[in-house]
Amino acid sequence: MHLLTVKAFAKINLGLLITAKRPDGYHTLETIFAPINWYDTIEFADSELISMSCSNIDLPVDDNNLCIKAAKSLQQFASVKKGVAMTLHKEVPFGAGLGGGSSDAATVLRVLNDLWQVNASPVELHALAVKLGADVPYFLAMKGLAYATGIGDNLEDLGLTLPYYIVTVFPEEHISTVWAYKNFYPRFARELPDLKFLASELCRFRKTDGFPAFENDFEPAVFDNFPAVRLVKSTLLASGSVFASLSGSGSAVFGLFEREDEALAAMKRLPQSYRVCLTPPGFDMGQ
Repeated sequence: MHLLTVKAFAKINLGLLITAKRPDGYHTLETIFAPINWYDTIEFADSELISMSCSNIDLPVDDNNLCIKAAKSLQQFASVKKGVAMTLHKEVPFGAGLGGGSSDAATVLRVLNDLWQVNASPVELHALAVKLGADVPYFLAMKGLAYATGIGDNLEDLGLTLPYYIVTVFPEEHISTVWAYKNFYPRFARELPDLKFLASELCRFRKTDGFPAFENDFEPAVFDNFPAVRLVKSTLLASGSVFASLSGSGSAVFGLFEREDEALAAMKRLPQSYRVCLTPPGFDMGQ
């Protein structure tokens, strides 16, 4: 029996600073997560077993899939005997730096916590989310902008939303996170900007003086190896974007626009083969 259909929204990164490399091989970072109106849809149905199907045949639906992992981690945590049949309608591109898979996993944790009546606490769900991936806790607990440190799992809700139209572009280049961390150009010894202050100034007063400080440390290496991605940023800036940047480890690029007509005009200047999303000002994942 069909139970529920839920949207799983994607994100962009307003600044992404890689600050150090830990002994275990993971990198620490600072970033500002912001939600966008680009989403997958997940249908949940009664089942004795945990299973999944997906509209994108290129996405595996075996035990390596984050949705399956999320369901099984909650099942094991709570010793639940129930299963679930999930159908993922995949719209957010993977290999894009938009956190689509992480958002899907967080949605599965949140929904099944209710459907299975597990009633796990936010702290318990956070612990499960961290094991699934660094971005999963953001999608589990936040609605608007959030400041993240650690590997992206230490979160602070900023209580803010972006007052701009956001054009997010996927230039049909898939970039793995593993490749990005192997190839970025480290700059650990430097003075870091105050991302929380810059985000507050941007959202509350539309102050754009701090935009140069909202750097993405993956951007130079990605642009050097994927010139089509660099061209998207140039196109957005030439079309009137007040700021444009790579999102996450790429390849998606976003631009912030003061006016809707400028945002729509910028979208028309991009190749028709590119997937594009327009997010309105003030958007959060509670909408």
